[in-house]
Amino acid sequence: MKVDFVTLDVFTATIFGGNPLAVVTDARGLDDAAMQAIAAEFGYSESTFVLPSDDPSCAARVRIFTPTHELPFAGHPNVGTAVALARAGEALGAPVGDRLRFEEGIGVVEIDIAREDGVPVGARFAAPGRAELGCMFEEEAIAECAGLARGDIRIDNHLPRVVGLGVSFAFAEVADASVLARCQPAPARFAIHLPLGVAEGLYLYAREGEGPDTRVRARLFAPLGGIPEDPATGSAAAMLGALVGGLAGGTGDLSIAIEQGVEMGRPSRIDVGVERSAAGVESVTVGGRAVPVMAGTIALQGAGAAS
Repeated sequence: MKVDFVTLDVFTATIFGGNPLAVVTDARGLDDAAMQAIAAEFGYSESTFVLPSDDPSCAARVRIFTPTHELPFAGHPNVGTAVALARAGEALGAPVGDRLRFEEGIGVVEIDIAREDGVPVGARFAAPGRAELGCMFEEEAIAECAGLARGDIRIDNHLPRVVGLGVSFAFAEVADASVLARCQPAPARFAIHLPLGVAEGLYLYAREGEGPDTRVRARLFAPLGGIPEDPATGSAAAMLGALVGGLAGGTGDLSIAIEQGVEMGRPSRIDVGVERSAAGVESVTVGGRAVPVMAGTIALQGAGAAS
């Protein structure tokens, strides 16, 4: 059995930047074990598998796998998969336009395609639901996980805490970008303070300015999930938008430009839009660019067919 794939670098306009993604554009006939094995073979933070959807309004059912397990939702896989299908002009033989709907574990995710001179160059998705605030942590626990000092963790805006949107991450603000550069993650401390049952990983961020247009530098570590560091995390960006938007107060909309992956040599840019009303955060959107990198075929040699 052979299956075709493409790869893209997501949340970047430059090849070899951003977060790499593998997309198996027709995963019909693959079983769960084969999808997991293919994701592990690529070794990217996520790989996606395009399947027919039972919902006629959806272009596809998209399954998302890390090297070790399946996720119900993730950010850069939605952007990259949407751009890959838009560039192909079809999903599983059916034409696609500039708005795609994907059926995923979390539900339906809506994505709008951005074009330049008619060519798909990026996408923006709406967060599928509201982010949920979870447990909080003392600064020491987060500092230990990141190899930092307690004083590096900033708590005047919020205590470190879990935020969930299909997947969950622990979020902590640090004093400035220089703190991010000093991080030395300690997997053994993650096992104690942030096991996978609590959060997929730790998202550390530093604000560079306040107000309706905010810039943020971020790093995300998920060593227990097989991802020592992620260069661009769209789902976490959506959660950060909900967290910051809820803490800021007021009703004006917010724009957050997130730089991630800088310390890894894979700089990324994630644009977050937060719509707010008197009732709080109404919606969060996450967008960015994606560039194609590779295309090829995987030969499974008769293994991995779904029963």
